[in-house]
Amino acid sequence: MTSLERFLRLRSHDMVRLAAATPKGSVGDVAANADQILMLARRAADQTADLVLFPELSLSSYAIDDLHLQDALLQRVEQEIGRIVGESEALPAMVIGAPVRRGGQIYNCALMIAGGKLLGVVPKSFLPNYREYYEKRWFAPGAGIIGQEIDVAGACVPFGTDLLFVAQGLRDFIVHVEICEDYWAPLPPSTMGALAGALVLCNLSASNITIGKARDRELLSASQSARCIAAYAYSAAGAGESTTDLAWDGQAMVHEMGELIAQSTRFDDTPELLYADVDLQRLRLERMRNGTFNDSRMAASHPDQRFRRIGFPLNAYDEDRGLHRALRRFPFVPADPLQLDADCYEAFNIQVEGLVTRYRATAGRHLVIGISGGLDSTHALIVAAKACDRMGLPRSTILGYTMPGFATSERTKDNAWSLMRALGITAEEIDIRPAAKQILADMQHPFAHGEPVYDVTFENVQAGLRTDYLFRLANHHGGFVVGTGDLSELALGWCTYGVGDQMSHYAVNSGIPKTLIQFLIRWSIATNQFDEAAAVILDDILNTEISPELVPAEAQGGMQSTEDRVGPYALNDFFLHHIVREGLPPSKVAFLAWHAWRDKRKGSWPPAYPEAAKVSYDLATIRHWLDNFLYRFFTISQFKRSAMPNGPKISAAGALSPRGDWRAPSDGNARVWLDELADALGPAPNRST
Repeated sequence: MTSLERFLRLRSHDMVRLAAATPKGSVGDVAANADQILMLARRAADQTADLVLFPELSLSSYAIDDLHLQDALLQRVEQEIGRIVGESEALPAMVIGAPVRRGGQIYNCALMIAGGKLLGVVPKSFLPNYREYYEKRWFAPGAGIIGQEIDVAGACVPFGTDLLFVAQGLRDFIVHVEICEDYWAPLPPSTMGALAGALVLCNLSASNITIGKARDRELLSASQSARCIAAYAYSAAGAGESTTDLAWDGQAMVHEMGELIAQSTRFDDTPELLYADVDLQRLRLERMRNGTFNDSRMAASHPDQRFRRIGFPLNAYDEDRGLHRALRRFPFVPADPLQLDADCYEAFNIQVEGLVTRYRATAGRHLVIGISGGLDSTHALIVAAKACDRMGLPRSTILGYTMPGFATSERTKDNAWSLMRALGITAEEIDIRPAAKQILADMQHPFAHGEPVYDVTFENVQAGLRTDYLFRLANHHGGFVVGTGDLSELALGWCTYGVGDQMSHYAVNSGIPKTLIQFLIRWSIATNQFDEAAAVILDDILNTEISPELVPAEAQGGMQSTEDRVGPYALNDFFLHHIVREGLPPSKVAFLAWHAWRDKRKGSWPPAYPEAAKVSYDLATIRHWLDNFLYRFFTISQFKRSAMPNGPKISAAGALSPRGDWRAPSDGNARVWLDELADALGPAPNRST
């Protein structure tokens, strides 16, 4: 197997494919139900599924009432279990539902079958016996049954609610099973299963449909997966069940840490298989970070010591299996319009609230901001304007300064002035070129002697002067400096340390990544936060190329482009989220980025995203910029973050404050991460720094 083939394998990245089945049911035709189970299991094998989940009582049918007490039916169930087990050797592991006899009682059970064997039987803990449900008429409750065995179809296997199924050769693939009503209970059995180590929680359900019930199921699945830091797979009975008094919709879904990964079609006559690729590594790493999860394990007296672990074999799939998982191209920006609107509302108001509180806590009379006509300073300015509105202060409280340098374009300078006028702030201009020339001359820089040398010193003299002016202006006018630098720049170290844009009195944008800033400005336009004149200017700023404007255009052959130097912010923000928030190894991040970005025609884009800006990135490009990100983030930038000013955390995906989400040594290095990426994809190309 080549390194690329290994890279493309799901299991190389600790991911597994779940299939949730909604078979065509019957009214007690056990053989027909078994045929459906085997047919769907074979189809799932063709799609390289690792585990197939079927609905509750999928072998006998659910809505057959007293027929559950007929021995002829129960005997046929056992025969068909034997047939399914006998034909399962080349099929994925599967969890099916069936009524099972034991000790003169019948239990509503989940059966784990894999590799030609019945491996264990889990009884339903909680039996609904209210409203339309009468399960206690037929079944015995499984709650409290542990450490037992059961004879089924000629096999003696573990029986109880204390079973975990662990994949052989994939240590994180640990499965717990519960049945329908169990997750409607105040303390679902899967909670203890998760605390015992299960990362995949399965629910076999019948669950008749009533108005609004699908939303309730989704809420329960999402919340259980979030609380348990797990994947939660759910499959409910559909077409074919008796509709004497009830109806069925066949809802199937998979959630991961509260996020919907995949969902089925409902009210469909045809059998369906829902596929979802679950990230076990992500779940394991999140549990490692979450102290409350581990405290809960201790508070529950270590349930891992009470569960029995049963191994199950996995089929060998070595080929590229694709990816059945919706991936956000922009992890900080939802593609759903309603969620995006809600996120932008919250992000904007978090920033406003932070700035209002900080202003009130100071003795200052003004907010001092440098306005460049670029994205970051524009966003900081509109946040400051809204903060003044909220406090009942005139916007003239804001002192805005545009400070043109050697490479400032007329477009950005005009936009800076136009925006300041449209918002009604106090606006002034300070040309930093005379002071910059004096500094460069004093230090005998070649530029002062007419040589076209545009090095980092040339750039930082300008960046530093702007910040120096702002701090002294704040002293002079009795105010404080509002920082404009964003989260993406902090991650990349794309800011001038100390007397530069790394420093301010309050870094209002420090929790906002570059990709989200663009949508926040779009949101402020769409929701009429400001008047039409301001909206027109904001739109033009959105369409301006991102540039520090420190090197003259003629020296570059065009405007100085930030993204040419540090890489596309869309990719950098993707890397930032998956490496910093989730702790994934670089090879896994490259794998996810390739699936998210390799084809611009596939997958969803955030609403109102410009068509011309939709691009694709191949693996070589992703790898190049990921290598660059790792070097910049781990080797050369932490000292800037270790000394960053205060600023509000915005996204649950994290921030980089040393007082908050991210704490790291300033003198660290990227070798571990670069080596891991090289091991997966070969030696690194030359890096841009």
